[in-house]
Amino acid sequence: MLKTAIVLMLIATVVSLFSGLLFLVKDDSNSNRLVIALSIRVALAAGTVGLIAWGFFSGQLVSHVPW
Repeated sequence: MLKTAIVLMLIATVVSLFSGLLFLVKDDSNSNRLVIALSIRVALAAGTVGLIAWGFFSGQLVSHVPW
């Protein structure tokens, strides 16, 4: 469940990134849709990092690195 939420948040972050790129290229200069798209992307990225941290602290995500 947690891994699915993390993957969905990452997909939403990428979608927000490309929508911001689209607004950067296509919009006029006095529109604030680019700022809103980038703010959403930052919030999604912070939420993703929060979910990953919560997963490690709760024990739902485990690192299997050998070092």
